[in-house]
Amino acid sequence: MTALALLLIGFSLFSALVLALSHFRAANYAGQPLARVMGLLLLAALSGLQLAHFTWLYLDLPWVDGMAYRILLFSVAPAFFIFSEPLLTPAAEQPKPLLLLGHLAPALLAPWLPAAMALPLAFVVGALYLLWLARRLYRLRGERSQYHQEIILLGLVFLIAVGVAALGLFQHVLAEKRFFSLYASAIGLAFLLVQITLGLRPQLVTQISESAQISQTSYSNSTLGNVDCSAVLANLDRLMADEHLYADQELSLASLAQRLELSSHQLSELINAQLGKGFSRYLREQRSAAARHMLCAEPSASVLSVGLSVGFSSQSNFYEAFREIEGMTPGQYRKLHLQRGVTEGKPA
Repeated sequence: MTALALLLIGFSLFSALVLALSHFRAANYAGQPLARVMGLLLLAALSGLQLAHFTWLYLDLPWVDGMAYRILLFSVAPAFFIFSEPLLTPAAEQPKPLLLLGHLAPALLAPWLPAAMALPLAFVVGALYLLWLARRLYRLRGERSQYHQEIILLGLVFLIAVGVAALGLFQHVLAEKRFFSLYASAIGLAFLLVQITLGLRPQLVTQISESAQISQTSYSNSTLGNVDCSAVLANLDRLMADEHLYADQELSLASLAQRLELSSHQLSELINAQLGKGFSRYLREQRSAAARHMLCAEPSASVLSVGLSVGFSSQSNFYEAFREIEGMTPGQYRKLHLQRGVTEGKPA
């Protein structure tokens, strides 16, 4: 058991570094700086816990009894809450950042808690935040068909977290090293499942956030009262069709809103309410439509060059978006439609 725990600790530390450098880039969290910072803090807290587990399981150094370990333990659940809240809550309903940061208060109180009380209490706090997350995700149940595989994998992460919370409440019945071996293994397995999930859908966080905006927001306090929506949508179509704005890899909600003489929130509301999708989905559709044309019109161009030409930042993002929208990879689409063109061109 200890050997497996040590292996998963090593994987956790490597995975945390990879996620920090790849997934938590500013471009993936445009307009959500607090979520990005809290995500990085969450990675740091989990890495710190795993380092403490390593020193105890392999070096017999009792870092798990120290004040720093208790602070990290109480930081994990609140950091995850502050990371998730902006992503799962419509922009108009989000609490102020200072109120969200107040959830880190338990970490500040941890050093003054008796050691015997700190561990089970930390897992009680974690269980309460898990209940909040379950409620939030239940509100997105209407979107589950879009994220079938991902929800199964994230559901396994959720079950691991529930198991860890229960384990923490009854850790006194286990040998001390056995408990920390199980806890370290659970963290490592959660990292593995998250990596698999993001491998299947790198833009999952953005897409779930957009689903939350659409499904939870009624826009009862609309910002479009004085906006000619039809005229703005016509102008939006013109910018995409004539100026090919979608090809700009740096195009953001804010920069597009400025071109349309709207605020970012107005444009977000307009796209959500009038088109039934989020900005990121709208942009992926525009880029995929342009890619469809280029794949067939320029058969000698590489698939990667087509993706970059229409605004995708990488081959993985291109493949994911195209497969999501068209149901096949760009290469499959090109082959199918070129074969169809040859077949249709043959004489009867």
